[in-house]
Parts: sequence; structure tokens; C-alpha cells
Amino acid sequence: MPVHSKMSISRRAAAIVAAGSGASALAGTAFVAPQLKAASTSSIHAQTLSAGVVSAPAESVSRLGVSALSVAGIAAAAAGASKARRCNTSKKTQQRMVTVAFQARGGDEDTRVCIPLEELRNTDVEKVGGKSASLGEMISQLSDVGVPVPEGFSTTAYAYKEFLDKGGINDFINEKLSDDSIYTDVNKLMEVGKAVRDKIMDTPFQANFEEELKAQWLRVSGGDEKFTFAVRSSATAEDLPDASFAGQQETYLNVMGYEDMKEKVHLVFASLFTDRAISYRHDRGFEHSKVQLCATCQKMVRSETGAAGVMFSLDTESGFDKVVFVTSAYGLGETVVGGTVNPDEWYVFKPTLAEGKNAIIARTMGSKLIKMVYKAGGGSETIDTSADERQKWSASDAEVTALAEMAVKIEKHYGRPMDIEWARDGDDGKLYIVQARPETVASQKKVGVIEEYKMLEKGSEVVAEGRAVGKRIGAGKVNLLTSIDQMAEFKEGEVLVADMTDPDWEPIMKKASAIITNRGGRTCHAAIIARELGIPAIVGCGDATDKVTKGQEVTVSCAEGDTGFIYNGSLKFEKKVQDLGELPPVGMKIMMNVGNPETAFTFGQLPNEGIGLARLEFVINNAIGVHPKALLNYDSLDADTKAKIDGRMQGYGTPKEFYTQKIVEGVATLAASVYPKRIIVRLSDFKSNEYKSLIGGDQYEPDEENPMIGFRGCGRYTDPFFEECFAMELDAIKKVRGEMGMKNVEIMIPFVRTLDMAKDVNEVLEKNGLKRGEDGIKVNMMAELPSNVFLAEEFLEYFDGFSIGSNDLTQLTLGLDRDSGLVAQYFDERNPAVMKGLEILIKAAKSKGKYVGICGQGPSDHPDLAKWLMDQGIDSVSLNPDSVIPTWQFLGKKD
Repeated sequence: MPVHSKMSISRRAAAIVAAGSGASALAGTAFVAPQLKAASTSSIHAQTLSAGVVSAPAESVSRLGVSALSVAGIAAAAAGASKARRCNTSKKTQQRMVTVAFQARGGDEDTRVCIPLEELRNTDVEKVGGKSASLGEMISQLSDVGVPVPEGFSTTAYAYKEFLDKGGINDFINEKLSDDSIYTDVNKLMEVGKAVRDKIMDTPFQANFEEELKAQWLRVSGGDEKFTFAVRSSATAEDLPDASFAGQQETYLNVMGYEDMKEKVHLVFASLFTDRAISYRHDRGFEHSKVQLCATCQKMVRSETGAAGVMFSLDTESGFDKVVFVTSAYGLGETVVGGTVNPDEWYVFKPTLAEGKNAIIARTMGSKLIKMVYKAGGGSETIDTSADERQKWSASDAEVTALAEMAVKIEKHYGRPMDIEWARDGDDGKLYIVQARPETVASQKKVGVIEEYKMLEKGSEVVAEGRAVGKRIGAGKVNLLTSIDQMAEFKEGEVLVADMTDPDWEPIMKKASAIITNRGGRTCHAAIIARELGIPAIVGCGDATDKVTKGQEVTVSCAEGDTGFIYNGSLKFEKKVQDLGELPPVGMKIMMNVGNPETAFTFGQLPNEGIGLARLEFVINNAIGVHPKALLNYDSLDADTKAKIDGRMQGYGTPKEFYTQKIVEGVATLAASVYPKRIIVRLSDFKSNEYKSLIGGDQYEPDEENPMIGFRGCGRYTDPFFEECFAMELDAIKKVRGEMGMKNVEIMIPFVRTLDMAKDVNEVLEKNGLKRGEDGIKVNMMAELPSNVFLAEEFLEYFDGFSIGSNDLTQLTLGLDRDSGLVAQYFDERNPAVMKGLEILIKAAKSKGKYVGICGQGPSDHPDLAKWLMDQGIDSVSLNPDSVIPTWQFLGKKD
């Protein structure tokens, strides 16, 4: 049993970045024995983050049976309004405030039992815990720069220690927690946790504490019994940069009246010893007797009639730090935090946000099936959302942008990536930050080390799918649990499958080889804990509990993009850990072939000089899935086809807007991943049989004997049949470069058979506002045909450079069908005829002073070919991401 914390008290405090008053990631705090004198605040250099009110699942504490409650933020109130309500504050309290400044700054021991939030700073963690200290910091430092923070007050660590001491609770707790067997026996843990919580609830508060608690309630509420508070925990060691303590204590919302608030403060004190909190602290080496628990009491934000969510100042899956990841759902934020709803999601790009550009680069609409609202008489309840709510975004683009701006300000103030909760008040329509704390997983990844999981065999049966959490793979036997009461049945190495999990499940989550839930998004508690534990998780599957059976062998893959797949059977996979070290210099630029926006943020962190090939058809096929002609002719389609399209385009105004905007989001995400380095986007190059496989495609595409050399590429762009479809692609490119400010985007034209085609396509580009050379736009040609080789210099008159497509160049030079296994043995880019063509193309571009690179498969498969190309003077090779490091190292070897 790792009893003692791995950090000294002062070091731990210095690491703290406080977490507002929310409970999305509440600290695993512990009681403090009264005989332990708190460390002097002069030794603490903690930078804590203040914020407002958020949520945390509130499981029943002991026998009181309090149901899960949610977060709601609190509107920042002016100091004058606060003072106006002080008429009912006791004279004793007013006199005590004279010495507040000295004591709250770390002078003589502060014996107050409650302190107004506005009198606190981030150095007061040992007095009032991380969340309350953070709120004081935020109110003083960030309210004036557009980060609204609510008012309220906090109980103190002194009050908590006095309660445990005078109530005679310490010895009882010490005795109960000294039994090491509770950390391996779930049933014993539940028994001990209940006994401790019962003891705390049976012990009344001391008289001076109750007097001051009521005085502070009167000050903030003005004595209004209908004034609503949020009451949540604030601990003296919580929300550390390397431990989230996600949801370990309780939060209570819509608390009305003094008696209700007093009861909820009592419940918060008891929640220090929930089973999950005891287990979490033990597993992370935090001594139970070294942390004090306080209660933060704040005015509620009316998000039950608005919306709320979570945002991170980086991408939680890859650690990519140039984006803000925003989630949102209707009602109180606990549905998002607790994972009971699949929220809407957005990514906002920080560099262009700072330039005032449209910086939302991606969005995904969640199902938002439920929302949490106030219950009459106090508390909260969950109800179904309406069909209209489900089909609309729960936050506007303007609100998402404003939230991202707040996230950037908070991150800048605290100098590290942050996990932030927010709420929109349904009454005044304003946005409020209700919690902020350090992001504890992605930001802690070791720099220079790449961990990669890869499926070695593809499953023939996908049992279910959902949102991938992390990038790992796990396998094992399914243990399907319907209740936390079944925890004792769970065995090490099993795959945990449940409708949803909350922090109470933590004692068994750490034993799982993988986690699967029906509900939840990538910012819910299950996702946060799974990341911290390093366990693959797939959330928001919808029907996983109906698709798998207990004892079934499954493989859980989170390594294939944003979508996680549950495969039937135990499949082979591999894990590679690569320490990059210092890569040697090479004689050309190494770029990447990346077409999947879902993997872009991960690959963008590899050493690279940009993206040399981004295939637009990947975006069209996966994000859109509909033939562009079908969208343009939507009104004339049959009902079945319309229904299929409607299911895909929810949240987008028109079919044309849907097509264009999805391309915008795909290209913008890819461009952001390597910004400001160049990205060369190859415009669509579907063959007719591939276009036919899209929804509605069979109505528009011909049957060709050999689509590989048929109606494709540049030939489509200049044909009247496809002109309007191609114009939508170009509109998307214009928006990314113009409105979104991503000037690093270049375009590439594929399969240019003749010089007339080259001339015609440039005219089409100019007609659609993308004239080569204007506003810095570069137009490259994919050199992949024998005609491109024979007339290389002539083709360069129409383009800014070549990107050599070695796949088609090889098949057409050697007369091979690269899709035919019968002649596959002859396909080799190193054939002398192919290499002669490569040499001609490189020399032609060099003689014209124009760019030449290669983006085909050859250099990825054959490092010797890459070296030969480098010796020929090629400007760049664009490789598959998994070939970047080994090829780089090969090329850097000294002979």
C-alpha cells in the first residue's frame, strides 16, 4: 500500500493548478488529522486555477441515497451586488474581515471557518482547497479580460479539521482505513466506505461553524429561500497536473434554502470517503490523512434552460496543442461530464483564432438524447430532449468561438493545457466558465517518444462501434455489468461493458483490458479515467450491451481514427514504442501522405515538412458519403435516397452547404495539423466505379470496362457533366484559404492527359476564383502518365510544380493493372523504365526552377528508392506516416 504521497507537501502544492468549483474532475481528497499542523503557506508556490461552477456525478453518500446531480455554472456577480446583500451578515463576521487580508495571504494561522471567494487567491490552497482558491484567483485576474466567474464562499480546511477533531471522528477513520485488504477486496472497500460516511453524517457540525455558514448564506442569497446554489468539494490536494481525481467527491446542484445547503455541505464532507475516492487515492500514492476537504458554495447558472459542456485547450486524444476541443449538450453539464449523453463537438484552431479568422475547423453532431434540468423543490432530473433539439447544434458558431477565446486566455494565464467546464445561462443567454483545471493525460506524454498500436489482422465482424478514447488496442473476455453492485464479479483483464460508468466504477476500471459504454462522449469521466489509466475505451456505442455477450472474446481497437471498433474474437495486434532521439539531417524534405482528418493531429506531431499528398476523396467518401450530383439534384431524388442523405446532413442548411462544409472541415483539419507548413491537397480523383458506390451514385455514373484509365481526374473537372460538382470542391478550398486564413493550402490536379486539359483546367480554376498565382495559391500537377514524362517541360508551363504519382506512373509505364493479383509480381517502382521517367521529371522541374516531389507508395516501401531520389535532387518525398522515421534514419546514415 503506497501510503505516502510521492511529492512533498510543498512540491505537491506547487504543482496544483486549481480547478474552479466544478466537479467534473473533483479531487481525491482526504481528511486531515488535527494533530498534523498544516505547512506554512509561505512554503507553497502553487499556481492554482480559479473558475466557476461545474458538475460531478453525485452518487448516494451512505444511507442518504442522493441521486446523481449535475453541474451548472454560476454567473459572475458584481462586487457591488455582493455588498448590497450584506445587510444580514453578522457583526462578528464583519469584524473578522478586518484581518482577512493578512491571514489569507499566509500570515498568522487563519481560524475562519468560511471565507468569501473574492478574498481568496491561488496561494490559499491549504486554507480552502484548490477549487475555492482558484475561484478567487480567476475573479481577480481574469474577470476583467472576458472570463466571467461567479461569486460565492468557501468553507475552510480549519473548519474541516475542527469538525473531525471535536467530533471524535479521526481515530475511527484511521482504524477503518488501516486495513490493507480493503484495497483488493471490493466488498470490504464498500463496507468500510459506508461506515466512515455514516459516522460523518451522524456527527453534527460545531456551533461556530453553523453560525458562520448561515451568515455567508445570507450574504450571498440576501435571505431568499429560492436563491439557488451549487455546493461542491474543494480539496487541498486536487486537480494536479498528473492526476485528475475525476469526480471523486460529490456535487449538489439547485440547492435552495439554508437548511438544504447545510445538509449538502455535510454530504460533501462525507463524500471524501466514497469508495471510489478511497481507492483512487490509494492507487496514486496519496496518503489519506494529508488532505483537507472544503465546500465551495456558489450561485447557480441557469444552464438547465440553456446548454453546458466541457472544453480542453488541446486535443485530448493526440495531445495536439494548437486546438481547443469544445463539447456541448442541452441542460446542466453533468450529462456531458458524467457521460450520460453524446454531446456535440467542435475543434477550434488557435493560430487563426488569434487572427480573428473563422477558426472552427471541425464539428460533429452528437445525439443529445437527454438533458438534465431542475426538479421542482430542488435537485435535478433527467428528461428526454425533443426531436428538434437533437437535430440542431446545442451551441452556435459564435458561442463556440467565444468559448475557445476564453480557453486560450485561461491557458495563457496558467501556462499549461487546461480542462475547462462552461455553461450558458438560459435566462440571460451569457456564457460562464464554471471550472478549470490542468489537463492530466495528453499534456503529460513523454516528448520524443512515439507509441503506436496497429491491428495485424482485420476482424471479419464488427460487433459495435463508438467514439474512440486514446489510440490503444485491448482484448479479452466481455464482462457485462448492469450495476455497480456487480463489481466483485469483475476479474483482472476482462473487457468492461456497461451502459455507462461513473467514478464509482474506478476500482474495477483499473483492472480492465478495455472499456466499452453505450453512452458518453470523449470528455466524460469514463474517458478521462481511461486515458489516465492508459486503457483503451470506446464510449457512446449506443447498443454495445445488446451486441456483446458475457464471456465473448472481443478486440477493442481505438487505433483506427476517431471511431473505435469492437471486433469479434481475439485478434492479433502489435504495439511499437519508438524513441526518436535526434534525427540526422537529410538532403531533401520529408513530407507525409495523410488523407484521414481523424488521424491528422497524431501524425502532425511526427517530424515532417508538411503534407505532400492529402487525398480529397478520403474526406468525400467518409465524411460525406453521397455523390455530389445527388446533392445538387436533391429535390428530384426518391424518398429512400433522400432519407439516407438526411441522416448524414443533420446540422447543415442545404445539401450543397453540407458537401462544401464537410470538405472545408476535412481540409482545414489536415492543414491545421502541419500549419504553417505546406499541405498539397489533391482534388477528387474517384474512378467511376468508386463514385457509383456513394449514395445516389448509381444514378449518375457510367459502367466502364476499365475505370482506372477512364472518366477520372482532370478529365472530369473540365467536362460539363461534372462542372458544378467540381465548383463545390473549389468553393471549399477558397473558404479554407480565405475566410479561415490557411494560406498553407496548395492544390494538385491529377490525371492530366494532355496539354489542352492543362490549359482548360486552369481556365476552370480562374473562373471559380482560384487563379494560379493570385493570393499566393499554388497549383501543382500530379505527374503520373507517360505523356507527362514526354512533355514534362511543356506541362510545367501550366503548373507551379510536379508531385509525382509513382503508383499510376509505374502501372502505365509497364502496362500493368495494379489492382490485378495476376501481374502484381511485375509491379516495382524501381524498374529501369520507371526510374528513367522519374529522372526526366526531376530534371525538367529543376531546369525550370519549379518544385518537384513524389507522393506515391514507392519511397515508403523502398528506402533505397528514396535515397536514389534524394541523390537526383528531388525537393521532397512524401511518405506514409509509419515510414517517416525509419526512412529518415536510413537516409541520414553516413556511408
